[in-house]
Order: sequence, then C-alpha cells, then structure tokens
Amino acid sequence: MPKYALLSVALFFLGLSIPATNYWQARDNNESKVNRDPDAARLITTDIDHFWKAYDDAKSDYCLGVFQREYFDKGSEGLKAFKRLRIDQCSFIETLAGHPRYYASIRESTFKVKTMEGPIRASFRKFKAMYDHAVFPSVYFLIGCLNAGGTPTDTGLLIGTEMYGRTTDTPKDELSDFLKQVLQPVDQLPHIVAHEFTHYQQKYPADAQTLLAQSIKEGSADFIAELISGRHINTRLHAYGNPRERELWEEFKTEMNGRRYGNWLYNGLTAKDRPADLGYYVGYKICEAYYRNASDKKQAIKDILEIKDFGQFLQTSKYEKKFRPQ
Repeated sequence: MPKYALLSVALFFLGLSIPATNYWQARDNNESKVNRDPDAARLITTDIDHFWKAYDDAKSDYCLGVFQREYFDKGSEGLKAFKRLRIDQCSFIETLAGHPRYYASIRESTFKVKTMEGPIRASFRKFKAMYDHAVFPSVYFLIGCLNAGGTPTDTGLLIGTEMYGRTTDTPKDELSDFLKQVLQPVDQLPHIVAHEFTHYQQKYPADAQTLLAQSIKEGSADFIAELISGRHINTRLHAYGNPRERELWEEFKTEMNGRRYGNWLYNGLTAKDRPADLGYYVGYKICEAYYRNASDKKQAIKDILEIKDFGQFLQTSKYEKKFRPQ
C-alpha cells in the first residue's frame, strides 16, 4: 500500500473519532454565540461546488495551483479548518492522482448532499426534544483525500463527502482493502452527521482516556445517532458482535481500565480475523443497557452525554448482569 494510503487509513479513524479540540468548552465560553435552534443550523455545501470547478479546470494534471485558487482560497471556514486538521496531513494531489476513476465516479453522489437537509434537520429536531442543552453547529460538507469521514470541531462538523461516494458501479481497482470496507453510499450521510453531532454534545472529563471511556464515547455516538436518525454507522460491527457478545465482553473487560486501544479502537491497519473498532460495539451495548434500564429516558440521554465516572456508569448500566447465571 502506498505511504499516503497508509496515512489515509489511519487518519480516517481519527476523523470519525477523536475530537480536534475541546470544542464544547470553547462553546460554553461563548454562550452568546451558541445556536440552540435546530432549524437555524447552517448546512454548507459551497465547497463541493468549488472542488468540482477546480477539478474540471485542473483536468488530468491535478495542478495544486488550480485547487489552491479555485478550492482552498475560496473555501468556507469549515474547509480552512478541515485543510489544517485533515488535508494537510496527507498528499492531496497524490491522493487525487492515485484514485482518478474513484473521484470521477463520486461527482453525482456529492451533489446529492444538497437533497439531504430534510433528514438531517429531522435528526436535529428529535435531539432537541431529547436534550435540553442541545447546541446546533454549522455542518460543512467538503471533499478531502480519503482520510476523514467526519470531524467535530469548534468551527462546526466537517464531513468528508468523498468517503460517501460508493455505488454499485464504483470502480474498486484503485481502492485498498480497507477503503473497500469503509467507503459508504451517500445515503449514509445523515447518519454520520448524527454521529459527529453527538460527539459535539458530549461533555466528558479531558482525562477520561481509558479503553472503557473511549469506547463509551464512540459507542454513545452510535447509540444516540440511531435514536435520532434511525440508524448508526457501524452495522457491520453489530452483525459480527451480536452472536459473540459474551466472549467479546469477557475479553474487553480484562483491558478496559487500561489505555491501550490497539485491540479495540482505531485499528483498521492491524485488525486480523475480525472487524476493526469493536470498541464501538461494546460502548454502544453499554449505553443501550443504561438507556433501557432507565425509567426516565430523557434523563438517561443527559447522563450518557455528561458522564463523569465511566466505571460508575458501567455499573449503573447493569450491562454485565446479562452475562451472569440467573
């Protein structure tokens, strides 16, 4: 696999998972600028139009100067943040040149993003009814270099739409095995927005870095995304995990209080014989148990988003009880 492709794979998981900053703290420090109206959240797609203008002007030469002038220089605040956090971490032109047929195939899918305002706002409105402290950031739809599906930042939610261009006709000969697994069809975008939107709401201690804490952070984003959008982004993990739930838990709990993630999270390059990122699955199941066992569902959502002690949260969820002999 080329050097840039390895970096792309690694950063893809970072893009979906690890916040670029303590954006909720920055948000709370600027209360007057907080948007609490789901219908006022900006969904910004102008960067997609600028990308395709640059793409057509550059033709097959993939001239960085053209993309700089027509795409990056004209970019939104979201694209500026995305470039700093994600695009500058890879070779943008090399990625385009290495996947010419794939990028050519995604144009129609990226233009469909503009038709998805309805389901995205419906998710926002549903969340508003569930969580009194909901904040609704801008959502920027961008085109990057196959290394980030979604990134929550204090600028807003940054969505790499090139990760959602898969169709039945997608050319696969340029794709790594990993990209063949993770590229999604464009109709998944409302669900990835819901996932990153949930990350944007989370208020967790900065020092909560154990495997248990990180898995709950990720799993709760899947769990709440499913509640508000109808689906989460990791159905493949559940297909694998559900028939093996007990054995996964028995393995996970021996490592959960440490800070080594390699067997459970962000391990797309190293996972063998089973799917990467099964920590998402375990975290989801813990949150699901907590929610099901709570008499006050609205309070349960608040509890999930504002966990202070992840060990206590696990205990209160009663998740492990399901594996004990009756």
